[in-house]
Amino acid sequence: MLFLRSLATTVVLFIPVAVSAQSKATQELPKLTKVELVSSLDKEPQPVLYWASEKARQESTPLFVFLHSWSGDYRQDNSKWHAQAVKRGWIYVHPNFRGVNQTPKACGSKWARQDILDAVDFATKEFKVDPKRIYLAGTSGGGHMAMLMAGHHPDRFSAVSAWVGISDLPAWYEFHVKDGKPQRYARMILSSFGGAPGGSDTIDADYKDRSPIHHMQRAVNLPLQICAGINDGYTGSVPISHSLNAFNAVARAGKATVISDADIAHLLNRKEVSNAASTSNSDWKAYGRDIRFEHSAGLARVVIFDGGHEGLPMPACDWLASQSRTALIRR
Repeated sequence: MLFLRSLATTVVLFIPVAVSAQSKATQELPKLTKVELVSSLDKEPQPVLYWASEKARQESTPLFVFLHSWSGDYRQDNSKWHAQAVKRGWIYVHPNFRGVNQTPKACGSKWARQDILDAVDFATKEFKVDPKRIYLAGTSGGGHMAMLMAGHHPDRFSAVSAWVGISDLPAWYEFHVKDGKPQRYARMILSSFGGAPGGSDTIDADYKDRSPIHHMQRAVNLPLQICAGINDGYTGSVPISHSLNAFNAVARAGKATVISDADIAHLLNRKEVSNAASTSNSDWKAYGRDIRFEHSAGLARVVIFDGGHEGLPMPACDWLASQSRTALIRR
């Protein structure tokens, strides 16, 4: 059951962004409203930002939930994603889900996952949400969380778009240990789990619970877009193997053709593979980048584009807009 701490405490939050870095459309974005929801799991108040058009209370309207990155929280500037929602007339919801990933209740925990579901429940009670168009997206840590929600709660969303996300937390921990010393992201993981992978059976079970790779098989009937820039892991913090392996977990569950180990190795070395995609496909124009690799399996799609550790709002939302599937709404 979802509780509002107090609708009377709802305030308008202004997100400062340098004007020179904004497009005209972004500068003119309608203000986001802040509300605090009381977690249905531990009763702790959790902030959420949202925006909706006036008609969203009367007309069936898509819901777009966007998730902040690994080191951010609900105050992170995601104006480009907000702008896409406004442009399309979608309800926009930006939950905190326990903020920066450096505490036990953050980093994909059951509490963080419930915070996202609570935010969806809030939106479906406040507005007339179209149950066939409940969309979820995120970049980096938000991509990790988007994939994790797809695996743990595939029935709650109509489509999920995950960008440069982490799918295997133990593997990512090891990637950020240099000369035996945990670096920044590895230290944040230690703060979240209370120990390194292999520390105990309890800790390992927690890593498994919060790593999307172990749950993606349940997303086989959910439209899923997984994207990564081919230079990530070199100029960014998340190797593209996390996206490719997550896709393979879904493909394998659907008995579809997986990406071969040889092709994954080639892509990790930023080399072309035999079935690399051609940029002639019309829906790739929104990327504004060369497409280095694309593969589909059932309702899942993976795209490796010429770029780094980044999410691209327009192709993400274009793809989401093309998806429709009834999601479970709890009332």
